[in-house]
Amino acid sequence: MESVDFHTARALLEWQMELGADECISDTPVDRYALPDRLAKPKKPDAKPHLTKGPVKQTERDPVAEAQAAASGAASLEELHEAIAAFELCDLKRGARNMVFSDGIAGAPVMIVGEAPGREEDRAGKPFVGAAGQLLDKMFAAIDMGRTNSDAPVYITNTLPWRPPHNRDPKPEEIAMMKPFLLRHIELAKPKALVVMGNWACQALLAKRGITRLRGNWTQVMDIPALPMCHPAYLLRNPEAKKDAWADLLSLKAALAK
Repeated sequence: MESVDFHTARALLEWQMELGADECISDTPVDRYALPDRLAKPKKPDAKPHLTKGPVKQTERDPVAEAQAAASGAASLEELHEAIAAFELCDLKRGARNMVFSDGIAGAPVMIVGEAPGREEDRAGKPFVGAAGQLLDKMFAAIDMGRTNSDAPVYITNTLPWRPPHNRDPKPEEIAMMKPFLLRHIELAKPKALVVMGNWACQALLAKRGITRLRGNWTQVMDIPALPMCHPAYLLRNPEAKKDAWADLLSLKAALAK
């Protein structure tokens, strides 16, 4: 049989369609009653389920729940330090040089909670260093307290233990993820009073922001008296706010004297 070119084949097909052909029929007749039963009847499903081939989809991890479990398992500040260092679900850890855990004297009556480490804190592995840290030390020295003062010590930590890239603001999910560690930190440190410094510390512990409105107003965090204060970095940018910070320090000293 001679081969038929495309245009001829198409013309023949259109001609058959005009004649009313609407389906293709084989040249050889098929006796469908003679087909085997196994082809005529549908196959019954197996009683046992088939195993799925290929990788099994992993259940999505809950970083907050895992942080809560890790934090609650820490029975001391040393164990909490190890738990945070081993926590791998916070992406901030990958870009930071050092974990910033604490400074000062553990068990001090005053615990200061800052925001997130900056460049100097990331390098030193300690909270409140550099210009902001120097101002913090001067502020508390003015009321005869300090991180190295054994008679009237303070204990210092941050809301986040790792520096956000380029000193950007912490993300809400980062604060939520690391909050269980912060709360456990406070439980283990057992301060008599908390100083909540800056907007992001207030966001984490008070679920509020607006430090210029919140500062100076005593509240409670985990049944512990808590005093919101402006961060020293804010005071360096806004020197006129130092008078308010001095009033807050006097309020803290009076509260501890009761």
